[in-house]
Formats: sequence, structure tokens, C-alpha cells
Amino acid sequence: MPQELISKNEIPADVRQAKQRLGIVGNSPMLQVAVARAIRVAPIDLSVLVIGESGTGKEFFPQIIHSYSPRKHSKYIAVNCGAIPEGTIDSELFGHEKGSFTGAVASRKGYFEEANGGTIFLDEVAELPLTTQARLLRVLETGEFLKVGSSTVQKTNIRVVAATNVDLLKAVSDGRFREDLYYRLSTVQINIPPLRERGDDILLLSRKFASDFAERYRTAPVTFSDSGRAALSHYSWPGNVRQLKNVVEQIALFESGQTVGQETVGCYLPANATVYAPALAASPSRSYDNEREMIFNLIFRLQNQIDDLKSRLEDKHPKLVEAFVDVKDPSPSDDNNDHETQAAGVMPTALVDISHTPAVPSLIPPEPHSLEEKERQAIEDALERNNGRRKIAARELGISERTLYRKIKEYGLDQ
Repeated sequence: MPQELISKNEIPADVRQAKQRLGIVGNSPMLQVAVARAIRVAPIDLSVLVIGESGTGKEFFPQIIHSYSPRKHSKYIAVNCGAIPEGTIDSELFGHEKGSFTGAVASRKGYFEEANGGTIFLDEVAELPLTTQARLLRVLETGEFLKVGSSTVQKTNIRVVAATNVDLLKAVSDGRFREDLYYRLSTVQINIPPLRERGDDILLLSRKFASDFAERYRTAPVTFSDSGRAALSHYSWPGNVRQLKNVVEQIALFESGQTVGQETVGCYLPANATVYAPALAASPSRSYDNEREMIFNLIFRLQNQIDDLKSRLEDKHPKLVEAFVDVKDPSPSDDNNDHETQAAGVMPTALVDISHTPAVPSLIPPEPHSLEEKERQAIEDALERNNGRRKIAARELGISERTLYRKIKEYGLDQ
């Protein structure tokens, strides 16, 4: 099947039905292709290899394949190969005879015998030992296997769907995975996109998880502000959907009934996740309003810190009179440093003339005029978007209501 992207306005009925049946949330074109590919290969009795990072939801696709195949009325068994100890994996998959090893007090059927006529899903297939890989290859090629401790060949009619988050070609070159088994398993490959490449699916999943957890815990639902949604969209989500679900569950539990912004979202992300990376697969119509708003939030937080510092200085020096200060030109020796600083996007520190105020040194450099213009414009836009509701505007801007009221008065926006 050609890997053509499917737009959300052209989703085939069978893809939409499969997503609804299994609770798959998302409109990413790459996700639609993966679902459509699973449906297309389902009626054809071939081995399928599902490839994707941990936490992307690979387990849904063997279920799609099984439910749309002629084997749908037979057994479906999912096996996590990485969770079974190496010493017992052969017994689990192929069964054993009584007395074949210590503790084998009775004969036991393995998964390949139990699922005869159906489908078996081997998750984390790269974790299989080489000896077990040889046994699996025999099943795929001839349908034959031996129980542990038995010399009697048994037959099974089974379809194998495997999944891995490992680069199997590298594992083959490293001698950790059989090359013949790789080609036998990967007759058809289905690639699952990571969450960071699914664009607006991050927000769809966030809303879905928030609603589900509010219902489960019987708490007031949380909502995400524009800055909160931007924070969710721009985090790289190395743990994919599983990590997003975990984060939203914590937010739903501890922030119930709240409107969650960027700073709150950041509290539930790993400590080293302070830098947000853009999602890679945003739709073509995606705007950069969120990015601009995050910049304005940063400006306002810095302004708030400056205001607090001014307030503390005024408390210590009640006779301090606000006045403009003269800023000396930087000395020639500092030119290079200033150019380097400006190139990095940081305003150079001004040298303040304190000759007229010897008793009280001025520690606050004057803000550049362009910053004031941006600040005023951001406030006006926020008030306009929220129909003049100052409390909501302050929350959106990431500043306190007190600071917003003072800024409105300072810029004459209350007229």
C-alpha cells in the first residue's frame, strides 16, 4: 500500500470505524496511514512487523489486524517478550512436558498451541534470545514446533504480528537478532509515528485524558489555557502517549477545577524539560500565536520581577523620588561585548549616572521603549480577546491581577 498521507477530511469509513472501536484518538495523517495499512493487510495471512517508539500505542495495530481478518473469531493472545525471563520463555511460548525441568510437575500448553487458528502478538520481539528466535523462525516457515522436553513435532496454524521499538537492522548487524527471522517477520511493516510528530493530536489526547480522569476520580475537570496548550504542544514527549497520559492524570488529580497554564504544566514535566521543542508535524495552517504569547509571558514575568525589586527599594528608601536616570554611553572597550550580547538576544546592562542621587544608588536600568510598546500591545490584545475581563486576561498573560491593573492605569487603557 502506498504511504500516501490521508487528510482528516478524507478519512475512509473503515479507518474511522476501526479508530472508534479501539478508542484510537487522533487525526494525524501518519496515524491514519498506519491504521489504513493495518486494515488493508488484515485479510491477507502474512506476518506483520509494527515499528514505533515505546508508548506510541503499537498494541492497537495487531488488534486491528486480528479483528479485520478471517481469524477474528479465534483466539488473540498478546505476549510481552521482554517481561518473560530467558530461562522460561521457550516454555511459555511452546509449552513443556512433565518433568522436562525442575518445577515442571505437569505438561503445559504454550501460547502457540493455545492460539492455534488465531493470532499471536509478540511485543518487544527484539528481546527474544537467539535460541528462541530459531524456534520462532521454524514456526513461521513450517508451522511446526517442539515442546520443551518433547521430541514430538506439533503443528500450529497461527498468524504472528510482532512489534519492537528497537532498530532491528542494527540488532542484526550487532549479532543480537537473526537476519532470516527479521525478513520473515517484516513481510509487511507498519510504522507508528511518535507523539511529537502528530501535531494537534497532543491537544486532542490531553482533553480526552483530562475528561476521562475527571470522570474516574469524580473531580472537577481541568482546562488548559492558551499557554498551557502551547506548553503541551511544544514538549517533545519522549515517553509518547503513555507519558502524556501519566502527566494529564496527575494534573487532573491535583489541579482539579483549575485552568492550567504553562508554569503549572512545567511542574509535572521532568526537571530537565525546561526547553520546549516544536512539534515536527504541525498542520500547514498552524500559526505562531502560541509562540509569540510565550515570549510575551516571559517579558511580563521579567517585568514583574523588576517591579517587585523596585517596590522593595522604595520600601527601604521612602524618600526616593522616581526620576529618569542618565545612561552613559558604554566605553569603547565594551563595544565588542555589547555587540556579542545583543547578537545573543540579551539587552546590555546600562551604566547609570548616580551623581544626582548619591545617597540612594539606582540599581534599575530604564526599559527600552520597544519593550513598553510590546507590553502595551500585548495587554490591549489580551483585553480585547477576553472582552475586557481583566482576571482572565491576567491569567492568559501570566501576570497577577494587581500588576495588570497597574499596567492598565500606567498606559491609560482604562479610559
